[in-house]
Amino acid sequence: MATVSKFDEEFGPIARNHLNQFLERVGKSLSGHSGRLLEIGPQERSDVQRMFANFQRETFDIIDTYRPTHVGDITKHNPGIPDATHDCVIGMEVLEHTLEPFAAVREMRRILKHGGHLLISAPLNWRIHGPIPDCWRFTEHGFKVLLRDFEILEIDILETPGRDLFPVHYNVLAKCDKQKCTLDGELKFRFIT
Repeated sequence: MATVSKFDEEFGPIARNHLNQFLERVGKSLSGHSGRLLEIGPQERSDVQRMFANFQRETFDIIDTYRPTHVGDITKHNPGIPDATHDCVIGMEVLEHTLEPFAAVREMRRILKHGGHLLISAPLNWRIHGPIPDCWRFTEHGFKVLLRDFEILEIDILETPGRDLFPVHYNVLAKCDKQKCTLDGELKFRFIT
């Protein structure tokens, strides 16, 4: 049986606070927007409804335990949600639990309207956690590849003290661009020595 480390105990609340501050800040910046918002995998721990009160919130989950608006697999086409129907999609701490993260991002892009906002987050320097499976970790470069056909507005990084270039956690804000089709050679990454 795995035990919780001192690092986990110390940084769990810090990472949760980092995520909540990001949501609070972006919620305020989008307070002049409205429309439909889809929150993916919120279970019962979501503050999104309060932070994005100007949006009509719907929820999406792979199981119906928490009575989501939509039940489905975000890595598959979900015919119950038509193309380009949502102004905002939020998937905090979701991508690392999907079997196909690229397919999940494609489905989120399909659901979003052109110009709609995507908020996603994922840990990097963090232990395996539930809900199972916990399959992936993404660097800032990985997020740029995953979101190659979005305009990335912000990559919010929670650094690991004393461990440069291995952040605890990332939050990402991006805008959907239905016209964008970025080729591999067009991707740009921050230079790191």
